[in-house]
This record gives sequence, structure tokens and C-alpha cells, in this order.
Amino acid sequence: MTVTLAEEITLLSLDDGSGAAKERQAAGWAVAGGILLELVMSRRISVADGRLEVTDAAPTGIELLDGRLEQLAAWSKGGRKRKVNDWLTKDQSKAVAAAVGSLCARGLVVEERRKALGIFPVRRYPEADGSVERELRARLTAVVLEGDRPDDRTSGLVALLHGAGLHRLAFPEVPKKQVEPRMAKIADGQWAGDSVRDAIRNMQAAMVAITTAVVVTTVT
Repeated sequence: MTVTLAEEITLLSLDDGSGAAKERQAAGWAVAGGILLELVMSRRISVADGRLEVTDAAPTGIELLDGRLEQLAAWSKGGRKRKVNDWLTKDQSKAVAAAVGSLCARGLVVEERRKALGIFPVRRYPEADGSVERELRARLTAVVLEGDRPDDRTSGLVALLHGAGLHRLAFPEVPKKQVEPRMAKIADGQWAGDSVRDAIRNMQAAMVAITTAVVVTTVT
């Protein structure tokens, strides 16, 4: 089963047993960034100098991507190049909801509804089929911990996780200092083609800028 980068990040962010979301905000930026990167690799948008442009509005055939592509086309109407940061900030929560919905439709997670304190509605998404996440984690282990050469998609996935500071989601039992240098090297994009490498670097820079701004705002 082929899943998108956004769905892979969402799987990593959901607790397998309880279905609770972990590191919700940072994961949201990575999910939204994953959709953008997937659209770059599908040659539907281009990203350069921190700005994005819709270059082909034709559907990809993947509902999760096509929904965001349609919104991006409307958002950048008239051929305007819009800031990647602005789109990530605007879309993160909606992108996560769309990715979760897609995972539910695929039967990889299930939706559970209940009320916290008997009053507040809560939704959780525990794992229903762990095969995809197991393959995903095995692939990440191979390229980050064992030194295998990553393909474009895996390079992009690692860059998104690294840019959003989600090392713990990918490797919950490995110290950050052990995986961060290798993830940073992969995130540099040296294995990817030119267009994908540029997009990876732009997406990573955007997420670093956003997370830095949030930390500064929180501290002050």
C-alpha cells in the first residue's frame, strides 16, 4: 500500500494504542509540508526562494493531494507566488484532519468518539492496521541508523521530520543526539534531484522559521 508523506507523518504522530495525537502543532506543519512536497514531486507546484507557485492544476488522482491542490490554486489565483510559511500556518490543522480522514478511509486507523469528563467531545484514532507503520519505521531505521541510501521520498520525509523537530516521533527509543546528525545530512538533500532538493530545503527552512517564531513568542 502506497501512502503519502502527509499520511506517514500522521501515522507517526498518532499513539498506536490510545489514538491520541503527539506533538500536535509541529506535526501539523510537517503534514502540511508533506503535502506540498508531494505536489512538487508530482510536478503540480514549484517552490523556490520561500515561495510556491501552482504550475499544473490537473488532478493527481490522490484525493488528499488534489483537495489541497485545488485550494492552493484558489489561494494563489492569478499566478501569484505566495509564501510557503503563510500556507503552512494557514493549512496545518486542516491538512492533519484531511490526512487522518484518508487514513481512516484506508482502514489504517479507526475513529473513536467519547466525552471527556462526560461533557467535552473527544476524537481518537487508534491503529487498526500496523503493517504500513512498521514498514515506515523499518525504512527510517535503515536510512538513519543503518546508513542506507535514501530515495527522494524518504529524503523528503526525513527532512520534514528534522525541520519540525520531530526526531522523537520517528525514533522514540533513540536519543536525539544519536539521530540528529544523520537526519540533518539527509535533509540537506544531496541524494535528491534538483527540483526536489530545492523544495526540501525550502520546506525545511520554512518549518525552522515557524518553530523558531513560536518558541520566541512563547518565551516572551
